[in-house]
Amino acid sequence: MDNQTTQLWAKRGLYLFLALLILFFHLLPLNARPDRWPFPDLIIALTFAWVLRRPEFVPIPLIAVVMLLADLLLQRPPGLLAALVVMGASYLRNAAPGLRDAGFMGEWTSAAVVITAVFALNRVILAILSVQQAALGPVVIQVVLTIAVYPLIVLLSQSGFGVRRVSSSESGAVGARP
Repeated sequence: MDNQTTQLWAKRGLYLFLALLILFFHLLPLNARPDRWPFPDLIIALTFAWVLRRPEFVPIPLIAVVMLLADLLLQRPPGLLAALVVMGASYLRNAAPGLRDAGFMGEWTSAAVVITAVFALNRVILAILSVQQAALGPVVIQVVLTIAVYPLIVLLSQSGFGVRRVSSSESGAVGARP
């Protein structure tokens, strides 16, 4: 195996590990009191950050498996949020080459719009199906916190894990889109 293929699979494994670690800490009973503030959805922020930076590190089937597992473990309607995140990630994957020159604010704005759309579509579909759901206030706070934590996820991914944006010279690399 060459170095690029090894790095590709190592980053895919790292994404899976980080997603499982986030799920593990989310499921730990650290506090018996009900939360006052909803927790940001770190898995969605991590997924979108990596899709916009290095789409080849997070293939769509891996995103689907991680999000479906999150749906099952967090007792959400199975598959709904997973499908919406997969659609959002696919959209961002196709938009990533065009955002290369937009800078971080363009990337953050795109991620914020997709995060908002995912949560809004989730609520609309659950309302259409008459599924009981959380009040609107905590969901809006969760969306805002997820958007607010996105730059921290990008900073950690870039400085801690080496997930940097694809440069023009690297666009011909293994699995990268031009």
